[in-house]
Amino acid sequence: MKQDLSGLQTAYMPAEYMPHAGTIMIWPERPGSWLDAGRAAEPVFAQVIRGICEGETVYLSVSKAREPRVKELLAAEIEAGSLKVSNIQTNDSWARDISPIFVVNAKDRYALDFRFNAWGGSYNGLYRHYGKDNRFAAAFCKEYGFNRVSMQDLVLEGGSIHSNGAGLILTTEECLLSPGRNPEYTKEQLEFCLKLYFGADRVIWLPYGVEGDETDGHVDNICSFVSKDTVVLGWTAEEGEQRRRSEADLKVLENAGLKVIKLPFPERKVCFTAEEISRLAFEKGEDTRDPGEKLAASYANFYVCNSCVLVPQFNDPNDAEAVQILADCFPDRRTVPFDSTQFILGGGNIHCLTMQIPMRSASLKQRSQEDLLAMLMKSGLVHAG
Repeated sequence: MKQDLSGLQTAYMPAEYMPHAGTIMIWPERPGSWLDAGRAAEPVFAQVIRGICEGETVYLSVSKAREPRVKELLAAEIEAGSLKVSNIQTNDSWARDISPIFVVNAKDRYALDFRFNAWGGSYNGLYRHYGKDNRFAAAFCKEYGFNRVSMQDLVLEGGSIHSNGAGLILTTEECLLSPGRNPEYTKEQLEFCLKLYFGADRVIWLPYGVEGDETDGHVDNICSFVSKDTVVLGWTAEEGEQRRRSEADLKVLENAGLKVIKLPFPERKVCFTAEEISRLAFEKGEDTRDPGEKLAASYANFYVCNSCVLVPQFNDPNDAEAVQILADCFPDRRTVPFDSTQFILGGGNIHCLTMQIPMRSASLKQRSQEDLLAMLMKSGLVHAG
């Protein structure tokens, strides 16, 4: 039966801080990403899942081999129905980047399934075999009955964009213009796609992400919306490359008319030790780690769920300041700090490991068909008459 996608024309991407119907997560198991094949990270995964389950349903994918461990750690949430477990196969656990990205209108919700190529494909992708990850969004929609729309002609990860739910999309040039993403698209064509698919009026292109971010500078590690006209921006007082990047991003944000709250980076560098690397097992063609390698640790990689704001902590002098800043940004939610050491050693953090499912309909920002037609005509793809 042919899908009726007419409603997609008026759909938009809600902000993360708008109400969720659920959150998608994937249990850590990849030996090349997670210490002890993910077993070291299991307690903190369970901790954050419990926190999210207080206010919404968590949809968790796990292998059949590790499902008993999930049932052991999260029996209460499964019994209460706030945790739904499936055995959808993946190559890794980065739900933000391989899950569908949801858009809604006043009556419906659509799951956009973009292509995933391990953050760069043959150009600079982090692992060679990523077919299961690329098929995850389709499998998830089939498992739970979500209205999937294939967008496989475009490489796009969820961590590369942020929406304020009111017509603005944030992204970085460093990521979306990387040769490993969509080299056949110009910046103008990509901007048109972002506006079209996510119901945006304007795309704000930050020049940079975090220094050394192996995703080519995902925006969710450097800058996030905390309201429709306010963002937090990763910031350092230390002169150097990251300060240069943050200053360039700040200029763009201020010129766009947004209020900017500076969120510190951890004071101390977070680096791999030889002992930690010894607990990883890399497959052929996978990006490896070196002792002393610096990781792109950032408090901006927090996650806003219905019940709370989950804030990464690095056993760092700046931990408490980051928590207070985010608590002030979200006075209607509890701010929950947690030790994210195992997450950052895996290569990301809580925002990278989650993907929100918005409620079926929302009303903060809606695009009329007249607005859509005007945008198409301006693009030159549709002409009057």
